[in-house]
Amino acid sequence: MVQVKITGCREQLNPIKAQLSDLVHQCLQEAIGTPENKRFHRFFPLASDDFYYPADRSAQYTIIEIIMFEGRSIPVKKKLLRLLFEQINQQLGIAVEDLEIVMIELPKHNWGIKGIPGDELVLNYVVET
Repeated sequence: MVQVKITGCREQLNPIKAQLSDLVHQCLQEAIGTPENKRFHRFFPLASDDFYYPADRSAQYTIIEIIMFEGRSIPVKKKLLRLLFEQINQQLGIAVEDLEIVMIELPKHNWGIKGIPGDELVLNYVVET
């Protein structure tokens, strides 16, 4: 299970939401094997006066939070980070300095999905890599 939250300035984020969602999902598929039909993305486009960020970032500053079941190896997580930085920069022109990505891993038993604890789910994909 992977959920993604993407936060940025409304004027910058709204025009690219669909393309950014596609890119993020492609990177998740390639790096950690997220199934095609398991896209859970939420966008938080903020008004400029609701989004404070460091002066050395531009209006394109974007935060990507990836919340997922624990179990991926460090090399797999680093592959995901590198793919995201590379693809978002190349395809959307957002400087890597304007991207901040955080991965939050939680034990399956800390999730409730489809009425049951996450550790009781039968998955059709591998999490431990």
